[in-house]
Amino acid sequence: MISKKIGIVESIVDQSEGLDDIRVNLNGDIQRAYNYTKLTGEINVGDEVVLNTTAVELSLGTGGYHFVITNLNNIESNFTEGGHIMKLRYTPLQVKVDSVEEQDSIYHEKIQNFSSLDNTPVVVGTLHSMLTPFVASYKRNNPTKKLVYIMTDGAALPIYLSKNVDTLKKKGLIDKTITIGSAFGGDYDCINIYTALITAKEILDADCIFVSMGPGIAGTGTKYGFTGIEQGSILDAVEKLRGLPVAIPRISFADQRDRHRGISHHSITVLKEIVNVRVNIPITNYNEEETKYIKKQIEDNGLQEKHNIVYIKNDKTKEDLDFYELKVRSMGRNYEQDKEFFEAASTAAYYLMEVCDGSRRKNHK
Repeated sequence: MISKKIGIVESIVDQSEGLDDIRVNLNGDIQRAYNYTKLTGEINVGDEVVLNTTAVELSLGTGGYHFVITNLNNIESNFTEGGHIMKLRYTPLQVKVDSVEEQDSIYHEKIQNFSSLDNTPVVVGTLHSMLTPFVASYKRNNPTKKLVYIMTDGAALPIYLSKNVDTLKKKGLIDKTITIGSAFGGDYDCINIYTALITAKEILDADCIFVSMGPGIAGTGTKYGFTGIEQGSILDAVEKLRGLPVAIPRISFADQRDRHRGISHHSITVLKEIVNVRVNIPITNYNEEETKYIKKQIEDNGLQEKHNIVYIKNDKTKEDLDFYELKVRSMGRNYEQDKEFFEAASTAAYYLMEVCDGSRRKNHK
C-alpha cells in the first residue's frame, strides 16, 4: 500500500512543461513535491492536494519526493489529447497517448513499411546522466545534424521529471524526444524500442539516436538486479534493425563501491553476458594507471573478443559542457568529482566523428 497525506500548496517554485515544483504544508512542515500537470491538472497556491509520500518516508534517494495524486480543489478533468494507447495501464492514473504505431496514426504506414535503419548510429547508455555530456559533445561538433533522444521506462516514467531534457531542448541540442513502454510525455510516444527506433529514423529523419532511461535507476547490488540491464536488449534491437550499435560503458574512479570501480559490474554484465550481438564500445584514453585498470577488466572478461573496443583520445568534455553552459551531476557527483564517468559518455560522440563518420560508417562493424 502507498502512503498518502493531505497537504496545502504553499508556493510554486518552478514550472516547466508538464511539471510543477511546489512546496506543500504537511502539518506545519514545509516540504517539496511535484505535480504532473498532464496527469493531475493545474495547481494554485492554497490548493488542498493528496500526496503520495511513500518515497520520502522510505528515505529513497531516487524518486525521493512527494507526488500529487489529486488536487481536491480541481478534481474533475477531461481528455486533452487524442490517441487510444494507454500508459500506466490498469492503474488509477492510466493516461492515454497518441502512439505513433496505432492504426489511426498518420504515421502508421511509415512504421508498417520500414525496412532498415541503414547503419544510423544508435548510442545506448545506462544512466540518464550520460545524456548531457554526449549531447554537448555531439552537437558542438555536429550543430546541423538531427539528434533524437529515446527515453525508456527503466526509471522515471514521465519525461517531464528530467531537468536535463528540458534544458537541452530549450537550448536546441535535442531535436525531438520519444518515450517508450510505460514512459510517456515525449514529443512522440511509442509502444517499444523497435518502433521508437523506426520513428526516429523514418519519421524524424535522425542523424543520430541516443537511448537511455530517465532520471533514476533501480539497483540491488546483485549481478542481474538492475534496470540498466536493458542496455543489452536495446543494443540487440539496434543490430536487428540494421543500425550501428554503440554502447557507453559506465566508468568511474570516484565511486567508493569496488563493484563500480573502472568499468562498472553493470556494464561488464551487460557486455559479457546479456547482449547477443557485436557492438562498438568507445573507451576514453584516461591516465596511464586508469587505462591499465580498464584494459585489464576488458581482458579478464573477454570483451575484446566479443566486441569492437576502440580507444579514443578525448580531452574536450568539460570544454563542450562549458560551451553550452551545462552542468552535470551523477550519483551526487559533479564533473570535477567524477570526470571519468562524464568523459565516457562524451567519448561516444567523438567515436562517431573520428571512427565511423560519413562514408567510413558504411563499412564499419
